[in-house]
Amino acid sequence: MSTDARRRSLIFPREHGAWGMLLVPLVTGAAVGLLDGGNWPALAPLTIVALSLFWMRTPLESWIGAAAIRARSDGELALVRNVVAILALVSAGAAIWLFWGFRNFHLLWIGAAAGAAFVVQAVVKRGWNRARTAPQIIGAAGLTSLAAAGYGAATGRLDAQAWTAWLANFLFAFNQIQYVHLRIEGARAASSKEKLLLGRGFLLGHVGLTVVLGLAAAAHLFPWWAAAAFVPVLVRGFSWFVAPPRPLAIYALGKQELALSIVFGILLVAGFRT
Repeated sequence: MSTDARRRSLIFPREHGAWGMLLVPLVTGAAVGLLDGGNWPALAPLTIVALSLFWMRTPLESWIGAAAIRARSDGELALVRNVVAILALVSAGAAIWLFWGFRNFHLLWIGAAAGAAFVVQAVVKRGWNRARTAPQIIGAAGLTSLAAAGYGAATGRLDAQAWTAWLANFLFAFNQIQYVHLRIEGARAASSKEKLLLGRGFLLGHVGLTVVLGLAAAAHLFPWWAAAAFVPVLVRGFSWFVAPPRPLAIYALGKQELALSIVFGILLVAGFRT
């Protein structure tokens, strides 16, 4: 690894999928809130706080030695320390802006929940060596809470619509995490039978998600058109089991999942407003 590439890896988040898991909930929650008559001013500082704190995690972990790539030399330690300090100042300034005049205190509940999720994630990473998807799912719960935060910042309230937006984004993220791991584990599957054997847990979860969405929509707990936002991801999951086996192209898979995230976000917002 070149010096410049190593320095970038010390300070820039490497989990590209996590960026989507952060931005799609924030944008969808904010969009639903704005369409419900909300206002945009609080969304600017909320976005800055979310992005700066998410970015800060990578240099902070590199600094304290909790990341896979750690700062070693004095120059690297100074680099990550300075980046952490700058991002901390940016996030603190944006937080003061967000809560200035004793406004938006209802968002503290979301911040506390997200913070607790990341603490639990760190504990699971260290103490549960066999866990593969558990830390990612816990982290996804924290990141997707930005759907409720975006809605709450726009409308000034946290109601059923906010929690529904959070739940929808979390279910989508949960499914994505499971699917990516399935594709990695099933990369060598040579037949549909082998795929079914490897992916039976995912398939049961996929069926369960379909049933839950249908029941929730039928009980008027979730809009039918919002439930339809899951159709592309459900089709993607079911179709893998019957598609001819082919080599795993990890970058193509990442682009596909990113495109699905964007489509999901657009359909979800449209579904809430239909």
